Amino acid sequence: MTRSANSFRPAEALPYRIELWRADSHEIIERVLARAVTAQLARAIFQAARDEHPQRRVTLRKGNRILSDTTD
Repeated sequence: MTRSANSFRPAEALPYRIELWRADSHEIIERVLARAVTAQLARAIFQAARDEHPQRRVTLRKGNRILSDTTD
């Protein structure tokens, strides 16, 4: 659970997520590295993940929409 503006909500309810994809496949997500409540925070986490995993595919997604992708 995370606390936001006097309310608690499950992390899964946060709208942005940063995903690390399997090294051997650009089709399978290995794990969700983080979730964020704001676009600004999500982009900062995405950039840090890119720096941490330079040879891997990392995506920033809101819902089903990919906002940023290291393969672009």
